[in-house]
Amino acid sequence: MTVAERTPDQLRLRATLASIAPGTDLRDGLERILRGRTGALIVLGHDRVVESIATGGFDLDVPFTATGLRELAKMDGAIILDGGLTRILKAAVHLMPDHSIPSTETGTRHRTAERMARQTGFPVISVSQSMQIIAAYVGEARHVLEDSGQILSRANQALATLERYKLRLDEVSSTLSALEIEDLVTVRDVAVVAQRLEMVIRIAAEIEDYVLQLGSDGRLLALQLEELISGVDAERQLVIRDYGPAGRRGREPERLLQRLMSLSATELVDPASTAKVLGLASGELLDSPVAPRGYRLLAKVPRLPPAVVDRLVEHFGTLQKLLSAGVEDLQVVEGVGELRARSVREGLSRLAESTILERYV
Repeated sequence: MTVAERTPDQLRLRATLASIAPGTDLRDGLERILRGRTGALIVLGHDRVVESIATGGFDLDVPFTATGLRELAKMDGAIILDGGLTRILKAAVHLMPDHSIPSTETGTRHRTAERMARQTGFPVISVSQSMQIIAAYVGEARHVLEDSGQILSRANQALATLERYKLRLDEVSSTLSALEIEDLVTVRDVAVVAQRLEMVIRIAAEIEDYVLQLGSDGRLLALQLEELISGVDAERQLVIRDYGPAGRRGREPERLLQRLMSLSATELVDPASTAKVLGLASGELLDSPVAPRGYRLLAKVPRLPPAVVDRLVEHFGTLQKLLSAGVEDLQVVEGVGELRARSVREGLSRLAESTILERYV
């Protein structure tokens, strides 16, 4: 799950952070170097470009171990690992990246790491002896590793926020379901649900980044996150299919989702902006009525295949026509026999009754 399309550098940074997260052999080796109060410069990959930049040192090509990395870091020079981080290829190497590559770093080791990452495309790890920090350079990006306790503290704050947002999402989603059954949905109602769904998705994406950085320390956090956001992405898809213009103009729901994800935080809290992205009325027309197609409600009917749902929506067009359809009317749809028609009819009736009860009791 993502807030928007990530750039190649962002994707590579995430992969690098996963490889140096707590619980990995590489993180163990880096922490040993840090505790030993020695610095290190480690290139995570090797090709002809790296070979042309590296001079001197020792050719090793030995299996990677955390203790081996620690011992080799005692020598001056850089360490080069293979792309799979399973072997130590070289040690005590002098790196000479292109000096014309711009760098914002002042320290020799960090400046070399930044230029190496930009020139070779491989991630480069720098361990500072004086500042006692571990920094990862990936393309144009730089990330300083933090203590697990600090990350976990921020993650728990974000999780508490997510719980509040999810509670509010459940409330507005239930209200929308009741309004759909009563045929009282307005553009504003849909926009509010879409807003809440996107807010939950964005906070969840932030927590996913924390989980990635925590590695083995983030297992419990990952379980809590999974429980909280279960079904949210599917709900977002259903709202788009129910109210977006895709069914009428041939536009893919994914395109609308991308436009929704591209909204700034300020735009997202404005119902008019959300409604405009969904292809609905905006501004003074937020209270205009709008009719759902029925995807959200049909998704709650047990054992109803997606292909049958599509055919039902295509045949009846709106949720109100679906709700008023009898068993005989449902049987007209391809793939809906008598038993399935009765199941759909009874399922929709039960959902309508329970939803109205929840709203007014």
